[in-house]
Amino acid sequence: MKNYIKLLQQLLPIILFLFYATDTQAQISGCTDSLATNFNPHATINDGSCVYDTANVSPINSWPLPQTLNETSGLIIWNNKFWTHNDDTDNKIYALDTLNINNYSEYPLALSVNNDWEEISQDDDFIYIGDFGNNANGNRTNLKILRVDKISLLQNTPIIDTINFSYALQNDFSPAGNNNTNFDCEAFVVSGDSIYLFTKEWVSMKSSIYSLPKTPGNYSAKFISQYNVQGLITGATYYEDKKIVALSGYSQLLQPFILLLFDFHNRNFFSGNKRKVLLNLPFYQVEGIATKDGLNYFITNERFTHSFITTAAKIHRLNLSDYLSNYISTVSTTFNTINKTGEYYPYPNPATDYIHFKIPDIYDFRITVYNTHGQKIGLYENTSYEFKLNVSNYNRGLYYYVINSKDFDIMNGKFIVE
Repeated sequence: MKNYIKLLQQLLPIILFLFYATDTQAQISGCTDSLATNFNPHATINDGSCVYDTANVSPINSWPLPQTLNETSGLIIWNNKFWTHNDDTDNKIYALDTLNINNYSEYPLALSVNNDWEEISQDDDFIYIGDFGNNANGNRTNLKILRVDKISLLQNTPIIDTINFSYALQNDFSPAGNNNTNFDCEAFVVSGDSIYLFTKEWVSMKSSIYSLPKTPGNYSAKFISQYNVQGLITGATYYEDKKIVALSGYSQLLQPFILLLFDFHNRNFFSGNKRKVLLNLPFYQVEGIATKDGLNYFITNERFTHSFITTAAKIHRLNLSDYLSNYISTVSTTFNTINKTGEYYPYPNPATDYIHFKIPDIYDFRITVYNTHGQKIGLYENTSYEFKLNVSNYNRGLYYYVINSKDFDIMNGKFIVE
């Protein structure tokens, strides 16, 4: 027995080495976006390293906002309407007809004070309003998010509660002066049981992600990560079905942009692809951003006046299909792995001739294969729990597959042909 244990101890380093070497070969980290300048067709794990050429886009349409919304500061789409608000003293939110912007309704939030409302977000049951503008001195101690019950709002009897917070990394509350703090915020999204803040950092020109629960209470917002956005972030929207976050913002010279975050890990939104798209709207102070399909976006800008420049408050429609359609076409509508019915896997991966898909207890599933440009190159029906895919005629590179069946949710993955 002692000799057996001694032999096992001697072999253990070799076994571990072989295990990790095999795992490393099967999983290749790199840039997985074919639109990037450093795209790696062999990468199976996106490591967030993608680099992109400069991109810019012009609005498809632009419409003036009613004058009462000259200080518009956030935007969501709900109940077939645009919902927005002002960022200074006005304690109403506004619902605009999507077909006629000048047709709108006002919803007062009685007893609520607008210290500096900078963002609006939502989940199925509530609208969230961020009263956390902090650029005057960077030393607010009453940062909060208002949570408004949707049903009560439509009945003009809004039920409102409060989520109070501070930043875990802020220890100094001395007055910093106007636009001189890294603890300002104008953007957040709601996902799962949490709120995710994207800071507007006037000093560093970066943005940090903080998280806090979405239920009423007093919290210290937890720092998650930071990214050098080289600008000021003013709005956020999350198209969760496809894991896309879009941030609106502008540079110090008031050059507006949208920062697209996609193919990230869990809810660390800066861990995946980060593509900045400049907007052909010079000197527009963009504020709110919203989308319904992840490709078409609506943004608002507040009225801006400086010297000889004046821009009216407007809402604009943008189409970002050129930057996202390839990615969206290869992403399923859910991201659940199939532990309900057993193990599934493609093997070997990478492959040269055949790839095996095995799904125990499932005898009727379909596999669709896409190339990195989002083009469908194969659709395969299967009537057994195992399928053998001939890839000998495939070009070398990375491919995406989507598996669906009436018995389980849509799933997706990647494989490499060598």
